[in-house]
Amino acid sequence: MAAPALLPPPTMDQEGAAPPAPATPSPAPPQPELEPKSPLLRRLPPVRVTSEFDSERRLFSHRLSCRVLDGVAKLRLRVSHGAGGGGIPWGPPEVGLMARNFSVVVDPATRGAVLRGATDLAGSLRLRASHNTKEQQGEVAITANLRDSPCKIELSSLVPPNGLPRATFFFPNGEVSIKEKILDEGNRILSVNSLVKSRVLNGVCTAVYNDNAMNIKYRYKDDEISFVPSISLPSNSLSFAFKRQLTPLDKLSYWYNFDTNYWSAIYKHKANKHLKWKAGYESDNRLGWASLWVGDAGGSTKEVPFKAKVQLTLKVPQDNMPNSAVVFHVKKRWDF
Repeated sequence: MAAPALLPPPTMDQEGAAPPAPATPSPAPPQPELEPKSPLLRRLPPVRVTSEFDSERRLFSHRLSCRVLDGVAKLRLRVSHGAGGGGIPWGPPEVGLMARNFSVVVDPATRGAVLRGATDLAGSLRLRASHNTKEQQGEVAITANLRDSPCKIELSSLVPPNGLPRATFFFPNGEVSIKEKILDEGNRILSVNSLVKSRVLNGVCTAVYNDNAMNIKYRYKDDEISFVPSISLPSNSLSFAFKRQLTPLDKLSYWYNFDTNYWSAIYKHKANKHLKWKAGYESDNRLGWASLWVGDAGGSTKEVPFKAKVQLTLKVPQDNMPNSAVVFHVKKRWDF
């Protein structure tokens, strides 16, 4: 019979005594629940202030906006006043509250407000409505998608109604609308308006029909050239625009109307993203001008905080050069 296996002796400490058995760790005492922070202690939403000044109109414009209701809506205040205390005096600000499907803009100067709203109904129906309290007039429209196709149809009517509702059919290459029109004699007729786009010869052809008049425009554009001829019917008015990218930094634009012989030309040079200058001439106004942009002229002040855009323009009338003027426009944004 095999002898039982001997267990190793317990280890001894320096004094020869066996160390005590490890004690079972006691659970940590429960932490007291933190009280919810008061709304007053929460971080205030960022406030954005955008100021503009137009020297030609001598007008300051300030817009303040911030997110409210946990970011669901945006509160906006807008106020304008004349420079140097002249022109347009300080007045009550225009106040607006904008959300995804609802907005209200109150103008104390006119004692009116504009309300807009939209909501999705059952299926693929969408309802939108607007109302102007000062004009006591609004509009209601309902849009329906046609099953799984990209086409949709919309019925809209003024409130209070003054005739038949307008019907608009949207399709991928344009739209067609039918509405009731009141003539000067008081007769009512059905008016058809349409817009159609199609690709033709590596370009896009657009035809717009409105009130028995049609404008046909063709646009061809590649990396270096843009050519846009257009004709209006039945007047047969013909014009064209031409743009040439001379270098990656230089661009020339030209527009000519065959009926009036009016033309205009613009030369642009872009030193970098934030510095650009232009020079041009307008024959109908007999005006030459040069403009300098500091800041991204085609960008938005929403892109970078503390961004500014400055435009300086020199206007030289051909018939009255001593009355040349320098005007400037400044737009600055702050985030707090």
